[in-house]
Amino acid sequence: MSEKRVGIVMHGVTGRMGMNQHLIRSILAIRNQGGVALKDGTRLMPDPLLVGRNAQKLEGLAKEHGIERWSTDLDQALKNPRDAIFFDAASTLLRPKLVKRAIAAGKHIYCEKPVATNTAEALEIYRAAKKAKVKHGVVQDKLWLPGLLKLQALRASGFFGKLLSVRGEFGYWVFEGGERPPAQRPSWNYRKQDGGGVILDMLCHWRYVLDNLFGKVRAVSCLGATHIPSRWDEKGKKYRASADDAAYATFELERGVIAQFNSSWTTRVRRDDLLTLHVDGTDGSAVAGLRRCYSQSWKDTPRPVWNPDIPQPIDFFASWKEVAADESYDNAFKLQWELFLKHVAGEGGFRWNLLEGAKGVQLAELGLKSWQGRRWLKVPELKA
Repeated sequence: MSEKRVGIVMHGVTGRMGMNQHLIRSILAIRNQGGVALKDGTRLMPDPLLVGRNAQKLEGLAKEHGIERWSTDLDQALKNPRDAIFFDAASTLLRPKLVKRAIAAGKHIYCEKPVATNTAEALEIYRAAKKAKVKHGVVQDKLWLPGLLKLQALRASGFFGKLLSVRGEFGYWVFEGGERPPAQRPSWNYRKQDGGGVILDMLCHWRYVLDNLFGKVRAVSCLGATHIPSRWDEKGKKYRASADDAAYATFELERGVIAQFNSSWTTRVRRDDLLTLHVDGTDGSAVAGLRRCYSQSWKDTPRPVWNPDIPQPIDFFASWKEVAADESYDNAFKLQWELFLKHVAGEGGFRWNLLEGAKGVQLAELGLKSWQGRRWLKVPELKA
């Protein structure tokens, strides 16, 4: 069995998401399993080059995981023709500029979302990649979560009948710092000037989830809030939170489906998971978290009667059945990485591209405008 190397310039992997989900649980996991199998039996083996500004962090990360290559010189890294892919998981604000540099160097592009802070820039890098004829993809990891895959299977089987509505609850309490525990998220997430905000971060996710699972988004109404005005950064310094830390959005989808999503870094969890989706249809309903999914058909639906003067006689949880897994599920980020690596090697298409990333940015931008203008906004088709 032969092995084929594919070099990847990995920028921004000293941060939480880049290190844990992309480097350790995706690229290194793929290396540990012996690469990605191609149709001809060849094993495609990723060879990462870690790039960033902090030499000490890069060197430590490389040594810890047995990675031979790291550098603080991005320009030099992009010049190496043996590294075919550029990956970015650093700051959203800097992403368009970095991606355009990589495109100019002839690299295939794979990056985190949001791909930009505004639609114009997002479309600009998509068009640059298209013109340069490089392959490109955007992380849309939630499509490979076990819970959402089970929802997708229920939808494909016709379980829901006519789809009526989707209700999403996402979030958890992110500590403020100071006298309380330190924040679990980087401080730039709460500064608008640095590309922060839950609307920009999460509406990009909800766009691809809704478009792929329930129907194309046609209109949006969004209300944002900065519930906690002050926080403490990584050095213990107090700063003003200028970005939204919660968003309350309603979406109109095609075929009359209504979706409502609450996204918050200022909520305490009393539900099955950090993300739950409740889907209602004429023939059945389902509730999914990140991994588990429960369904209730119309035959199992209880028939309650409103009477607040007595204890509720119905156990509403009892008539839900867990959706069994037909297979074991791998890490969602890793699964999408494997598909992109195969795509770069010439096997299979990859529809989760920079244009799809631009659609997410478009919805976030419209969400912010909706909040500012206190009005519904249509979501027009993006012209590629």
